[in-house]
Amino acid sequence: MTLIKSISGIRGTIGGRTGDTLNPLDIVKFTTAYATFIKGRKIVVGRDGRISGPMVRDVVCGTLVGMGYEVVDIGLATTPTTELAVRWHKADGGIIITASHNPTQWNALKLLNSDGEFLTAADGAEVLRIAEAEDFEYAPVEKLGHVIMDDTMNDRHVQSVLDLQLADVEAIRNRHFRVCADTINSVGGIILPKLFKALGVEYEILNGGCSGHFAHNPEPLEKNLGGIMDRMKKGGCDLGIVVDPDVDRLAFICEDGKMFGEEYTLVSVADYVLSHDKGNTVSNLSSTRALRDITEKHGGAYHAAAVGEVNVTTKMKEVGAVIGGEGNGGVIYPASHYGRDALVGIVLFLSSLAQKGLKASELRKTFPDYQIAKNRIDLTPDTNVDAILVKVKEMFSNDPEAQVNDIDGVKIDFPDKWVHLRKSNTEPIIRVYSEAQTMEEADAIGKRLMQVVYDMQS
Repeated sequence: MTLIKSISGIRGTIGGRTGDTLNPLDIVKFTTAYATFIKGRKIVVGRDGRISGPMVRDVVCGTLVGMGYEVVDIGLATTPTTELAVRWHKADGGIIITASHNPTQWNALKLLNSDGEFLTAADGAEVLRIAEAEDFEYAPVEKLGHVIMDDTMNDRHVQSVLDLQLADVEAIRNRHFRVCADTINSVGGIILPKLFKALGVEYEILNGGCSGHFAHNPEPLEKNLGGIMDRMKKGGCDLGIVVDPDVDRLAFICEDGKMFGEEYTLVSVADYVLSHDKGNTVSNLSSTRALRDITEKHGGAYHAAAVGEVNVTTKMKEVGAVIGGEGNGGVIYPASHYGRDALVGIVLFLSSLAQKGLKASELRKTFPDYQIAKNRIDLTPDTNVDAILVKVKEMFSNDPEAQVNDIDGVKIDFPDKWVHLRKSNTEPIIRVYSEAQTMEEADAIGKRLMQVVYDMQS
């Protein structure tokens, strides 16, 4: 059982002892700390379809009422919907109840500022400090808060995406697309049909309920998507679309049943945006080099950020990026908002296909082709991550072709490949990502670093 406190929020497995998991007492503590930090009057709360969602929502909303807040409960909603709702309600902050791609037994509190964006590392650290101090003060009875319900945010989110300047709704309607979407039995099953209907897209939904009983591992990776890939191989659909439980990550499957590649979700959308709006791009250190190549082709400058959505958005603002995101299928388009948004990614991708008159497989062939290996190592209580990072840097210190970046773990860049080792913000694991021209090369350099970890754990 696990409780993780990081830049990505407070998340853990449900049940177990206080302080070790995400349970009611810890939810009260961290919600109170967040409300104390915000020092406002109104907070938006939304949740994905997880089984534990109603319990966590009740505890969160009750705690905020006890702190004197007006709580806007928008119900079952995606992460980007909740982010936008904070702005639309002119709220002081927001809490998203979701553990994103984590399995069913997990849940989390993702914390937003008044712009509907994730807290900075410094602000998140202050919330954790307040939580540990437990010096809380609740509202007297005459100043208790209250909860109001708002079930209009999903429709407003869809309309906001249709209104984007680069959303070519007419071209999409004229292509008469047929898509198949896997919404993992969470909130994607609620909002994506609304989007498809508005676009005039014929659709088929797999796992379209919102029971929270995920039909497969919810991380949208090829190894978890056999069902929809098999469906696409049967023909009749132009595109397969996969989202995670809170709909901020997005993966595509080509009309022939082959993966478009989650790393290429952002690449394809960025190529479309940059063809209309010149500028810079940002992704995190663990994302494909293809975004750099596409950006430079369009005359822009590519910049890398540490892993974590707030790190990417901070760098995007710093360099004036017109598009950015993460190689896990996260598209951040500032013309909409500074948050990963699968709805935005879907509409811009379909706009690109429609304008170019291409099939998904044909579009994929227009981009640089890199192969990326994504490995993970479970942490043990004795794992010394800092010592591992020092060891890895020492390994390449005398290699003239190796460029070492240690702003987030250790990334080693070579002229023809790279490898990145870092501790996850969201799971008790070490991630080892590597990329090269072939999967064999990528896997080899990744396994070399993984062996260092195994040797130091033994």
